[in-house]
Amino acid sequence: MAPQRRLNQLLIELKSTPEPIGTLKLGDITYEVPASLTPSRLARSSNLLDINDPVNVDNLHFILQKYLLGQDVFLVSQPGPYARRLALTFASLINTEYEYIALHRDVGETELKQGREIRKGGNLVYVDSPAVNAVKHGRLLILEGIEKAERGIMPVLNNLLENREMNLDDGTHIIHPHRYAQLEATTTEQGKVFIPAHKNFRVIAIAAPVPPYPGYPLDPPFRSRFQARFIDPVGSLLSLTNVSPTPIPLYDKLRDLILSTQYASESRSALEVISKTSLPPFPQTALTKLRSLVEKFPPPEELSPAQLARLFLTIHPGLIHAPFQAWAILSRQTEESGLGELGSPSMSSIDESIGILGYSVAEIRRAGDSTAQVTFSPPPGLQPVTLTVAAGQKQLRPFPFTGKLEFNPTMRFMGLLTCFLQAHALAWDISLIPPAMPSTASASTSTLVRVFGQLLGYDAEVIHMYKELGGRELIMRRKIEDGGATTWEPSPLIEGAWAGRLLHLSGLDVIGSTAGSLSRIVQDREIELWEHKRIVAEASAEELSSGELSIAHPSFRVISTASKSLLLKDWLSDEHANMFFPIPSQPMDAKEESAILSATGCPQELVDTLLLFAEKYRQSISSDNVLKNRKLGTRSLVRIVRRLALYPQDTDLQSIIQRSLLAEFLPATEKMNLSTLLEDSNIFKKTPPFNPSPFVADKALVFPEPSSTGGETYATSIPLFDAAQDPEGAASHVPHMDHFYDNSLQTGLMRDIAIDLEILGEHIVLLGNQGVGKNKIIDRLCQLLGRPREYIQLHRDTTVNQLMFTTSLEGGIINYTDSPLLRAIKFGRVIIIDEADKAPEHVVAIFRSLAGQGEMSLSDGRRVRPSLERDGDIVVHPNFRLILLANRPGYPFLGNHFLQVLGENFSAHSVSNPDQESERNLIGQLAPDLDKDLILRLVGAFHDLRKGYENGILNYPYSLRGRYFLVISVSSQLITLCVELINLVRHMKAYPSDSLGDALRNVFDFDIYKPDTIDKLSEILIHHGLQVPHLGIDAAREAAKKKVQDIHFEPKQTDLDQPKEGEHDDKEHSGGNRWAGGTGGRDTAGLGGRGGYKRLYKKGEIKQVSDALKQNVPDHIREKAREMARQELQRRLEELDMSVSEAKGYGQLLTATQAHMASLLDLLEHLAAKEEERVWVKRQIDGELDDSRLTEGLTGESTVYKRRGMEKPEIGRPQIKPKRIKFIFDLSASMYRFQYDGRLQRSMETAVMLMETFDRLSRKEKYVWDMCGHSGDGPDITLTEADKPLTELKERWKVTEKMYMVPQYAFAGDYTVEAIMKGVNEVAKYDADDWFVIAITDANFGRYQISSEELTRAMKHNPKVNTALICIGEGAEASWVTKSLPGRAFRVANTGDIPTSCAAFCPQWWTVEVKRQPVLRTCTSVSG
Repeated sequence: MAPQRRLNQLLIELKSTPEPIGTLKLGDITYEVPASLTPSRLARSSNLLDINDPVNVDNLHFILQKYLLGQDVFLVSQPGPYARRLALTFASLINTEYEYIALHRDVGETELKQGREIRKGGNLVYVDSPAVNAVKHGRLLILEGIEKAERGIMPVLNNLLENREMNLDDGTHIIHPHRYAQLEATTTEQGKVFIPAHKNFRVIAIAAPVPPYPGYPLDPPFRSRFQARFIDPVGSLLSLTNVSPTPIPLYDKLRDLILSTQYASESRSALEVISKTSLPPFPQTALTKLRSLVEKFPPPEELSPAQLARLFLTIHPGLIHAPFQAWAILSRQTEESGLGELGSPSMSSIDESIGILGYSVAEIRRAGDSTAQVTFSPPPGLQPVTLTVAAGQKQLRPFPFTGKLEFNPTMRFMGLLTCFLQAHALAWDISLIPPAMPSTASASTSTLVRVFGQLLGYDAEVIHMYKELGGRELIMRRKIEDGGATTWEPSPLIEGAWAGRLLHLSGLDVIGSTAGSLSRIVQDREIELWEHKRIVAEASAEELSSGELSIAHPSFRVISTASKSLLLKDWLSDEHANMFFPIPSQPMDAKEESAILSATGCPQELVDTLLLFAEKYRQSISSDNVLKNRKLGTRSLVRIVRRLALYPQDTDLQSIIQRSLLAEFLPATEKMNLSTLLEDSNIFKKTPPFNPSPFVADKALVFPEPSSTGGETYATSIPLFDAAQDPEGAASHVPHMDHFYDNSLQTGLMRDIAIDLEILGEHIVLLGNQGVGKNKIIDRLCQLLGRPREYIQLHRDTTVNQLMFTTSLEGGIINYTDSPLLRAIKFGRVIIIDEADKAPEHVVAIFRSLAGQGEMSLSDGRRVRPSLERDGDIVVHPNFRLILLANRPGYPFLGNHFLQVLGENFSAHSVSNPDQESERNLIGQLAPDLDKDLILRLVGAFHDLRKGYENGILNYPYSLRGRYFLVISVSSQLITLCVELINLVRHMKAYPSDSLGDALRNVFDFDIYKPDTIDKLSEILIHHGLQVPHLGIDAAREAAKKKVQDIHFEPKQTDLDQPKEGEHDDKEHSGGNRWAGGTGGRDTAGLGGRGGYKRLYKKGEIKQVSDALKQNVPDHIREKAREMARQELQRRLEELDMSVSEAKGYGQLLTATQAHMASLLDLLEHLAAKEEERVWVKRQIDGELDDSRLTEGLTGESTVYKRRGMEKPEIGRPQIKPKRIKFIFDLSASMYRFQYDGRLQRSMETAVMLMETFDRLSRKEKYVWDMCGHSGDGPDITLTEADKPLTELKERWKVTEKMYMVPQYAFAGDYTVEAIMKGVNEVAKYDADDWFVIAITDANFGRYQISSEELTRAMKHNPKVNTALICIGEGAEASWVTKSLPGRAFRVANTGDIPTSCAAFCPQWWTVEVKRQPVLRTCTSVSG
């Protein structure tokens, strides 16, 4: 009956037309304005547009025309509030009620149709969405952000827009009012109730044009249902700005410049992608901000270049990451308009205040319960400015500052603080924009936000963003009350809006376009809540008491900051610039950073050396290699100098820096560049000391003084944990192990970790290969210290909620149980987060705020805080420590690049494999009876195996765990590392007839189908005197033959005639000399026999004649067999059209690259399709409650949740688009002239490696690739063609021959730049998932005056194409190349490492990017 009651109410509304309250005349249109039936749904914004503005009137006239025609309107507008305010102004003008939906990537059918709720008593009800409410009650539906909705969402509304029809989940069906009037009954036989769409229902959709703005293009059927209206950007810029009667010269000049920029962008087709290289148009709110700024802060007659630069970056923050040409254009325009010289965008104004327009804060005092008065000191010649601003209700922090401060109030800091207060005085929310450089000194972000809130008495709330945070979760969260009824409760954002708090949205950049769903609350202080509730700008006391409307507190403010894990260009959009008042941050200069470091007590000499290196290192990091390198910010430097200040005897600065940067796990070329930077900074490597075993004495863990080659050393004493602080933890959570076998390397590591944990109070991230003892080292340290520890193991499906608590739904009631993480936080324990690299990055990101600020927000509304601020807060115990364990980054561990999202809040350590001496001692302790010579050989062999992995020859990083052959668990042992060796010994003692090769199969059988790997393993074992006759598939078959087919065959007839082919049939033959393909025969081609000239196997059991018979073959028959074999080989070569010398030459090239080929083939084969799509992953045990499964929840089922996630492609699904790759080889005359160093030979080997690897791929359609070269004769010498794969050996040999001959006859000259440009352009035309151009050259650039600028311009010619330059020969000495192109250029000192380098840097691109698939193309450069 409920649907029938709702229907009756709607029919009453349709029949009772409200009396008009007046007549609206708009141009030639007259409209009777009706009264509202629900006044609470009317527009109440305080930011409606001026209806006297001719631009606004024209737009309103158009919308009214369409409204009267019953048509829906689509407003195409640049990002900004104008279009939304235009729609609300129209709603206010005709006094119509409205509904509003902010679209974002997480909007689904529920938000557009109906949701489900459970009421008290267990009744399931359907709640209409704003769209359904609008169509039922005849309201205006405003849809903003159409371009953000994912594919397939907006077509849900297609039928509603065109025919006014929609099926609803509650069984009702909305139909057109005319159709409803024709129906005789309202109910069909099936019981479906028909509801008429209200005749006054209209839609206004709002979207930014795509392109040039990011987003999804319009679905053609959806687009066809609207009448379009383009919003003039110039008109919207001016309409949003209040006209002041008093002219202000600075404003007038800047306004003209802003408008001329807009006109200029339009004249160059602003809606085309090519306009990105010009000066981008200013954001829609630029003039609004500028007008309010100059009105409240009168500008000086003339701004300094730095002040003018900061002013531009404030109103147009996109200039921070715009091309340099854009800044040059702007600089020219400022001078032409009389504004003066424009400073550098780097904003390095050290000697002047960076407050906007030259102002600086002078005084702050309380003015009222929720206001304060701020006085600003002006630039010379102007009067001080005093403004009343919003404030919190807490006591104001005294200003000017007094007493001992926890920060350094430098001119830079006070300038940024002034900018914050100026933006606040203008009633804008603030966005602190990080520096454009990937790695800089600290910008004091957290300190600025905290001090700003304290100065104004705010109750501050930090909301930490994570990637999968949905748009609805930003506003509200689901709650289940006692009894099972469902409801919603406000998010911290909404609670802060009501209470007038200062909200710090930390890491807003990580949620991408979802942040745009907050634009209305940020710009207009209005937003839609749950079940038809709404926050509005103005409401009467009666309306507020009803609960349907509420207002935001006037003191409510938002400050957004970025995580710095994403590049500015990826998130700093016009939409963000319009939402906030952007303030460009300013990193510390060297003097300020030096003062902070020196304050720790570290010697100034070390501080200066460290800062010299930091400057060089930061400059070497670019947007191309930021994912490969750890950032070195001020926080990391402070951690280093604190360590040096407390332990001055630790003078090995290089090892400390390398540990902090995790240098051990850098790619080979990046590691080489780091070593060069260290040496250039006079930081040299020292011999590592020997570390004796630690012991416990006098309530302390003592690490004895290490041995030293020079200088004094001291013992290190770490206080033991006081069990009285956590009696339960000390009794049950301290790890225990009976045996731990110490070695110098791991003892030194334990000492370093203990200092960080217990003395410096740092949190730890510990990386290493598998099996190096990460868990055991931490457990041993906790055991020695008596430290209680908790443990969590992450995986790919770990959620943020799982880290916080265990959620269960029992009888319709959600129950929470604290996780080990929360227990560790409460009781002050160590929490080990294992496999941190396997969890999604957004999950690991929550540890950033927990480690950095001691803050975390729980989904049940509770907060983790450093101190108790509100009831219910969980206070972080001072003994709490985080330890994250993970494998090394990159292939083959296939983990996520989680280090980028952690920032610099963790002290980084790496676990290396012990040196050979430590390993021998370790095994000697574990197996004292084992032959020492065998130990020496085994350790040496596996040392070489590890080295082979590091050099790219082997694919598996053989660790101590995998080192010794049989895997078995032994409890209470430190080193499961060497357990395998013990089991090997046990096996050999129990089964003395089994060989070493039989035991080795337990490890090497994994690589049985990788013959090149098996060959390399065999080579290493033989080198160390470990004779193993069979490995790989031969070992498996040999073992099977020995154990199962132990058959001796002695033929009766043994006389030989002469070698021959034999007759062929399909039967099995043994013995004899007639049939080819038999076993145990004579003269014929077969297996296991004697006297034949070749091996030939068809089928059947192999019967082997004795070795004595094999050897008893006359010499003339042996010679005849050899001759026939040579003739057969010649015949095969003739089929390939190759000579013997050619085959031999190609074979040599092939042999030289077999090992590299194996690793590259393994990588290419296992690169799966990466296209992903965000979907609702349903039937989850936590996440957001799934409306469609609420009824299942009532029965007690737990899988009633859903969460947004990336849907991975099915295993084995073909790539939709291939990867496009072009390789460019240098075939210049210098390659031939200087071939004595092997450069030409190695280039040819590289080409062979590539051709053979791509030919061996099982799915060749995954890649489209080709190779070309360049010489002094031209930039494009075709070696292979993308559409013509080289299937024959002869064709591939001809390519190498061409590579050898072209340099021999080439004229002098260098076309490297032209070849790269041409390659980039050609590759970019291909429809692919990713694009690559890799050039290999001897970098003979100086001779031909090729500058770094030319190279950079060529390689960055098209941003979507990934480019790399490998310099060999003379190029290995061209150090300026890698400095000019960090992350793109690589120096190879040993030309033999070219294939390894190719295989090394390619995986960095292919595994870092998870959204795109590459297409490779290779070119060879020929320079003379």
